[in-house]
Amino acid sequence: MNLFDLTGSVAIVTGGNGGIGLGMAKGLAGAGAKVMITGRNAAKAEGALQELAALGAEAGFIEGDVRDEATCGRMISETVERFGRLDILVNNAGAHAHGRAGSLSLEDWYVDIDTNLTGMFLLCRAAYPHLKSAGAERPHGGRIINVGSLASTGALSYSVNYCASKGGVLQLTKALAVEWGPDGINTNSILPGWVETDITAGTKNVEGLPEMIAGRTPTGRWGQPADFAGIAIYLACRASDFMNGAGITVDGGYSIKLL
Repeated sequence: MNLFDLTGSVAIVTGGNGGIGLGMAKGLAGAGAKVMITGRNAAKAEGALQELAALGAEAGFIEGDVRDEATCGRMISETVERFGRLDILVNNAGAHAHGRAGSLSLEDWYVDIDTNLTGMFLLCRAAYPHLKSAGAERPHGGRIINVGSLASTGALSYSVNYCASKGGVLQLTKALAVEWGPDGINTNSILPGWVETDITAGTKNVEGLPEMIAGRTPTGRWGQPADFAGIAIYLACRASDFMNGAGITVDGGYSIKLL
């Protein structure tokens, strides 16, 4: 028995047209899953689909914004309509509108809260009946993988909205693990550290900061989207059958280094 085989499984990865999402989508596809990616940029998705096709994967794309309830429902229903089932939901779509508490606009507050947290809840709710069916039919059940951040447990001095949203991700994960575990659904979260993506592009341009981050990280470098393929496979497959409600830090050791 191959504990890491996802042949026959169907996954949806929000924000899967680039960055960490695409890294996870490629991992799942490489393990045998059919993959539906979503995002707001259809042009960007063309390249992502080509990369997935190069792995021999059966994949598709749905354009949409997870902040919209009807769109979240459509993402789930179209995935099931195309592939016949849903086994794995990866909630990766994210936003980061920088803002300090004293001057943050309500609009920017909601950009992060609605994208990073509310959209995640809406997708989980829409996916629930399908994941419950997967849990009843298959030994390894349905899977939810939520993408949080080091800001789920720590804090940044310039992003109160982002920190609040990512802290909520960790608690949402635990609450769903408790509520839906009896239905055969395992819910876990990944907490990425500093990773080279479009969201962190601005940070990479701050003089001295990229070097400081790499220097503090025991592995000596920033993370890459490909670093998240393995953890996605693990949380989606039978190897993690008894893992539920966890928040797994993937940061090269950045968060544990004191000196």
